[in-house]
Amino acid sequence: MNVIELLVPALGAGGLLVAGIIFRNIMKQSGGSGEVADIALQIHQGAMLFMRRELVILGGFTVLVGGLLILKDPYEALAFFLGALCSSMAGVIGMFTATKANVRTALAANDHGAAHALKTAFFGGSIMGLTVASMGLLGVGGLFLFFGGSKTDIHVIHGFAMGGSLVAIFFRVGGGIFTKAADVGADLVGKVEAGIPEDDPRNPGVIADNVGDNVGDVAGMGSDLFESYCNAMIASMAIAATLALGQVEALAETAHALIFLPLALAATGLLCSFSGIGIVWLSASKDPAKALRTGTMGAAFIFILAAIVVVTLLGISMNVWLCVVAGSVGGIAIGLSTEFYTGGSPMRSIAKAGLTGVATVMIRGVAVGLQSVAIPLAVVALVLLGASSMAGLYGVGIAAVGMLATIGITMSIDAYGPIADNAGGIAQMAGLGQEVREITDSLDEVGNTTAAIGKGFAIGAASLAALAIIAAYVNVVRSYHVDFALLLSDPKVLTGVFLGGLCPFLVAAITMDAVGDAAQEMIEEIRRQFREIPGLLDGNAKPDSNQCIDIATNAALKRMVLPASIAILAPVAIGFGLGPETLGGALVGALLSGVLLALMMANSGGAWDNAKKFVEQGNYGGKNSDAHRACVVGDTVGDPFKDTSGPSMNILINVMAIVSLVIAPLL
Repeated sequence: MNVIELLVPALGAGGLLVAGIIFRNIMKQSGGSGEVADIALQIHQGAMLFMRRELVILGGFTVLVGGLLILKDPYEALAFFLGALCSSMAGVIGMFTATKANVRTALAANDHGAAHALKTAFFGGSIMGLTVASMGLLGVGGLFLFFGGSKTDIHVIHGFAMGGSLVAIFFRVGGGIFTKAADVGADLVGKVEAGIPEDDPRNPGVIADNVGDNVGDVAGMGSDLFESYCNAMIASMAIAATLALGQVEALAETAHALIFLPLALAATGLLCSFSGIGIVWLSASKDPAKALRTGTMGAAFIFILAAIVVVTLLGISMNVWLCVVAGSVGGIAIGLSTEFYTGGSPMRSIAKAGLTGVATVMIRGVAVGLQSVAIPLAVVALVLLGASSMAGLYGVGIAAVGMLATIGITMSIDAYGPIADNAGGIAQMAGLGQEVREITDSLDEVGNTTAAIGKGFAIGAASLAALAIIAAYVNVVRSYHVDFALLLSDPKVLTGVFLGGLCPFLVAAITMDAVGDAAQEMIEEIRRQFREIPGLLDGNAKPDSNQCIDIATNAALKRMVLPASIAILAPVAIGFGLGPETLGGALVGALLSGVLLALMMANSGGAWDNAKKFVEQGNYGGKNSDAHRACVVGDTVGDPFKDTSGPSMNILINVMAIVSLVIAPLL
């Protein structure tokens, strides 16, 4: 143990301290009174209620899986519980903050203007970003101090990744089902049938929709990126621990340096995220989109330069630094590609298709999603080829770490979106005035773009992290079976490819059905309230929002168990039933089909969403036009695409991979 290694968990603790200071400053701002405070309280209480009930179910699964891991290795089981705890805390803290920052963003827009509102929303999101990065460093860095120095004991840290992955699939899938059931129900009955505006206080589903933004897009996305962040570090460490002496000597002075490098890079990335957050603060008076972009790009550029110092100090080849660059640049390229398809000319072509009806909107949206797969997949392929040629399988893992190292700023910007969206909803429901709504709408518009970019980035990061874990799996199995290999000529491997390839489609179908069934129940409840509550549509009565929250909560909690079970049990069944070769093939098949589905669904959904907003800005007839009604339907179909089924793929491929890595020594 040396001072540098102690700095990693120390920086994690420091990041939590900074997040705490930011939270205190946000809470000093006015939370409002009267109707504004009441609406904000309903959103906060609804989100926390869902989270408490979800954690009860998650706790049962955690105890079950952890109990089985104890039989394998008590220390690995301990790491598993720690990973589950860190991921859960990151999600709960981030969501708690978001439900406090939303009303303060709306009031900042009302009292101080756009720049102050941007700062409030962004810094509310930054608590999520800093907490995700800090909890990862604190957990993985702490375990490294105890086990990382020994190549024989480093497998213990795999349990941490598995714990984080278990939480992620419940948070992401459960949150995704909740948010889209509420969103679809509120939109179809409110905007399409009743013809009332979005976020209208007369709509019983509006509060549930705002709750869903927090449980799905804040806690869910946070756990998603926490999983990829930790998995990339741990997979790289696992690969380094299994490298032959000749491979080590070609890359570094010692194997220990290679094992420690992922942690050192992640810690450096946290410091660079601080810089990015500071850049956004200084640029807040400018255009919101430019401020957020400058912060993201600035943090990535600073990190690439800082990585040279880290690699040099550890006595590691500059080829490894080039892998860092490949991952970092690749992440930016995927984000820019996503931005183009969801916010550029392809999106506008969907809006134009609204002039000829719903069918053409749907056809064009699916086509845009399919087309959008090409560039990100090509980027991942180039990163894989380049990194592996420079540093072998270890280079692939380091590329994933490079892509995710500045997650502090990346997640901050992603969490900003739901806060801005909630602020707009609160402003509308509380009647704060058109000027305030225009400010929150402008912030929300940027948030839609950042959310779409965040989803693209999350998919790219998940794919590289999964590739790194698969590489680690191969190396671990090979250390027990010298002749182990994944050959396309092997029928066992090909069988695995097909079995793994079907898993993402199965999970996508289950989650889409879950949203559809829950939305149907939500629609019937909203229609009932409009029909049975006297004066509701006239604005003379209040809706029963709690009933809608309860419907979405029950649906999400019931329907998230099966996808989670498939992700955990499929690798176990294939591995022990058909052997390590078939399991290796299954991981490859799940990765390929999962990434393709995730990209297509996320980008189709994002493009449909932004096309609707493009029409609402006055294009092609504006609000309540035929084009608008067609695009609303497209957006409604796209909601579970981009916020439920698509993001579930990220979790699925990583959970399958990390479970495989944990059971590899037993195969």
